[in-house]
Amino acid sequence: MMGWPHPASLSKSGLQANAVPKTKLANPMPLDSVAVPIPAQGRSNFQVPVQFFTLMAVNANDLRKGMAILHNTDVCVVLEVTHRTPGNLRAFVQAILRSIKTGKSMDVRFASTEKVETVPLNSEKMEFSYKTGDDYVFVNPESYEEVTVNPEMIGDAKNFLVENGTVTMTFVEEKVVQIEMPASVVLTVTDAPEGLKGDSANNVQKLITLETGVQISAPLFIKTGEKIKVDTRSGKYMERA
Repeated sequence: MMGWPHPASLSKSGLQANAVPKTKLANPMPLDSVAVPIPAQGRSNFQVPVQFFTLMAVNANDLRKGMAILHNTDVCVVLEVTHRTPGNLRAFVQAILRSIKTGKSMDVRFASTEKVETVPLNSEKMEFSYKTGDDYVFVNPESYEEVTVNPEMIGDAKNFLVENGTVTMTFVEEKVVQIEMPASVVLTVTDAPEGLKGDSANNVQKLITLETGVQISAPLFIKTGEKIKVDTRSGKYMERA
């Protein structure tokens, strides 16, 4: 069987000259498995061979945010789940799914007892290393393998990413499907204008700029050069670090 390189060894123009193929052993496909094509991480035209998943069927009522499922032969990540019981009608589950092949989101309705096939996920701690163009490059601190992520996947996390900052990255095979920031991060204040004289109330705040370029509200006593703790879920000031 021909070896295929890790996605981290891909460049925008294709395979790097020094990429070393990794040989994978062929496993017999279990009876309850379905062949699912997984696109290569990165943006080259390099094609990844079909991989095989062992799928487990669950009731749609058991779907949760962050799970990966097989929907219409496409692997999708569950972004939101709402359980509804409209009057005397049968209960159903309204889910927002994102295709990992196209990146597009869709609104799907399932009967609460409908069987849905889930796809195994793998989570790893990764560290932010640097930007290349608009993309973000992360490194596995143990294996030193690099993973490049587009800005659409990063989303608002860019406001809290600093060099060597740690995130939890979730993969379906070798495709990034989700990035989770820690609940809080420590950032340096790069600009904190002086408060106006006479402003002595405890709840008065001012707009400050952090090292990532994002601006948030903070108490008047915060000064340029200080480190503060920020809630990554709300983007709000928490305390001095």
